[in-house]
Amino acid sequence: MTELLRTTTLDDPRLDPYVRLTDVQLRSRIEPEKAVFIAESIEVIGRALDAGMEPLSLLTAEKYLPSLEAANILKRMLLANKSVSLFVAPEDQLEQLTGFQLTRGALAAFRRPLERPVADVVRNARLIAVLEDIRNHTNVGAIFRSAAALGADAVLVSPACYDPLYRRAVRVSMGTVFQVPWTRIGSDPHNWARDGVPLLHELGFTTAAMALSDDSIALDDARLKSCDRLALVFGTEGDGLAESTISRCDYTVRIPMEHGVDSLNVAASSAVAFWELRKSMKSENSA
Repeated sequence: MTELLRTTTLDDPRLDPYVRLTDVQLRSRIEPEKAVFIAESIEVIGRALDAGMEPLSLLTAEKYLPSLEAANILKRMLLANKSVSLFVAPEDQLEQLTGFQLTRGALAAFRRPLERPVADVVRNARLIAVLEDIRNHTNVGAIFRSAAALGADAVLVSPACYDPLYRRAVRVSMGTVFQVPWTRIGSDPHNWARDGVPLLHELGFTTAAMALSDDSIALDDARLKSCDRLALVFGTEGDGLAESTISRCDYTVRIPMEHGVDSLNVAASSAVAFWELRKSMKSENSA
């Protein structure tokens, strides 16, 4: 029988990860072994468990327990961690949490996995994305969802890129941040490409900067299709990629457009690029 911890107030200090700690505090860079992330909704919690994430606690309301039981979430959390805490709070209290209705009734705290070396993450990858300084959690989450759906093998993020395990990014990704291998690349927050691009070259990747320039090639260019391993580098909305990044990449790539439109939102651009290049690279590989 699952032991549930019922509380009548969100003032309970055991609920701090959900109620009072910021995402920066949860990340705990000083003590990474104690860092936590929050997963929202039954589906996303299930995907975190599928990926082997270690659950620490869950917070829900009484009326959502049947759905959690039907999805086997409570049992799976206890199997993954016998000391997991399963909290049930009054729904009127939970509604005080910003966006609780968006969680579809459940929040879960998981131990944040330690970041892996780039070489390990991309070991078997052919098509990867590199996100340079993207400072919009919705875009980060959407790119991961496109990567998972359209067959990109991994995502690398620059030191200044927003955190893929930030609560909103996880929610927008629908938990695909747990399915797509990822880690950070580069040591300099102001110029990740200085050592990041040479590392990608050392690992056998051709690098393609997604940017508008006079010498850019089209996304369907045969030179890209012939690459054995390809890293697509995406930049921020508005400013785009740094010139120092573009100059270090092997190609500058544009998506051909019509009706005078010169660019797409970075999340949309990533989806188009993943679809075109994964399709062509698979075709090339099977030829």
